[in-house]
Amino acid sequence: MDEVLLRMAGIDKFFPGVHALNQCQFELKRGEVHALVGENGAGKSTLMKIATGVYSKDAGQMWYKGSEVEITNTRAAQELGISIIHQELNLMPHLTVAQNIFIGREPRKALKWFVDDLELNRKVQELFDQMNLKLDPKTLVSDLTVANQQMVEIAKALSFNAEVLIMDEPTAALTDTEINELFRMIEQLREEGVGIIYISHRMDELKRITDRITVMRDGCYVDTVRTDSITIDQIISMMVGRELYQTSKPTASLLTQQVVLEVRNLSNGQLLKDISFHLNKGEILGFAGLMGAGRTEVVRAVFGADPIDKGEIKLHGNTVRIKQPHQAVQHGIGYLSEDRKRYGLLVDMDISMNNAIASFYKFRNTFGWMRDREMRKSAEQHAEALATKTPSVSQKVKFLSGGNQQKVVIGKWLTRNCDVLIFDEPTRGIDVGAKSEIYKLLDQLAGEGKAIIIVSSDLPEILRMSHRIIVMCEGRITGELLAEEASQEAIMKYATMRS
Repeated sequence: MDEVLLRMAGIDKFFPGVHALNQCQFELKRGEVHALVGENGAGKSTLMKIATGVYSKDAGQMWYKGSEVEITNTRAAQELGISIIHQELNLMPHLTVAQNIFIGREPRKALKWFVDDLELNRKVQELFDQMNLKLDPKTLVSDLTVANQQMVEIAKALSFNAEVLIMDEPTAALTDTEINELFRMIEQLREEGVGIIYISHRMDELKRITDRITVMRDGCYVDTVRTDSITIDQIISMMVGRELYQTSKPTASLLTQQVVLEVRNLSNGQLLKDISFHLNKGEILGFAGLMGAGRTEVVRAVFGADPIDKGEIKLHGNTVRIKQPHQAVQHGIGYLSEDRKRYGLLVDMDISMNNAIASFYKFRNTFGWMRDREMRKSAEQHAEALATKTPSVSQKVKFLSGGNQQKVVIGKWLTRNCDVLIFDEPTRGIDVGAKSEIYKLLDQLAGEGKAIIIVSSDLPEILRMSHRIIVMCEGRITGELLAEEASQEAIMKYATMRS
């Protein structure tokens, strides 16, 4: 199918102090899965927001099915047949699947102020049948897995008779089994002639499901290539335009055995059962396991974010009482949550404020007033050291890309100068270039003597960065591996070792 559904050419977009898009172009054919890739801040999301009417373009032209169009709002895009599924799902958990799909467009009874629930559920069931989707329209969204919520979002988009479907990081929170189901659905939509724009930082997925790849860098169009004509390394090179940091495999035997953090017999109901481990100075300790194994629950308990039934935490040999996160911070523990927007940042505040938020005592004068100049200087130093892409540290965090937001969280804890740093999914939703920079930073911090814990679902990341790896299953530690003996097979063996 060579019919061009969507074409964009010469697209420019300006924000205050930023030329976000510079003469960008994109083309999508019917029945094609076309990847749009680039580092965080490359302009991918901005380009797609113009395609879906969230932003207006400052220059350029757009054509839909051969006719030039002006898409002034999201409703106009949906009426044309262009829909987007955002990385952060926009469903209302207290409503049913059917209510979410047709919200604001519900079929009505003869008396127009009453919703016809029977007709609503029938229409959604008909949609699911077309998609070969085994879901009950009457199920509450809160009772669905993330994967099924993703399918509901796809169904919602198709209910607008979408011919162009934009997927933004659709596999970020899915298991391998759920990813396979999503890819089955994508193949079905492709066969039905739907054009799919696929945004992902997972390079292996591109080879698996896409036909063409368009690369963006620093707000500019780089090239469009056939997927079968290019290697992953070539794609990455086009994306970053620079050499990536390559870490050497860590060696646990070279570490000092100076214990910084020790956890003994930590338990929390059925979530955590008798967890014991230690963390050395200058060590990166990885926590691996399948989803629901208890990895995040362990680090949240250590940080005081979740209560514990029993257990002991020692720092530098001394037992400490940590019941609240502020107590953990006072003891020199920093925590970068997997949900950085919810737990790590004040997104409506600027970079300078976020950088200082955990260390206000450093920036107060004797009268209690904040020394704004020193706050700004500290933020600028960390922004430069972390290569944060921003016009200035006065930029609000909500306007930064995901990778740059992560760097702001890291800067916050560097300002606090914590001895123990806990990174929960440090590179989730972050492009390969930003990953490389974060890996380099973690190695540098460990080299300076910081004690680091990494929780990650990305096994290559765990293997690449960790001196030791602790593996969990069903709330228990089932194995511990030195870097020298660790492999994906060994980790998976312990990750599936039920008690």
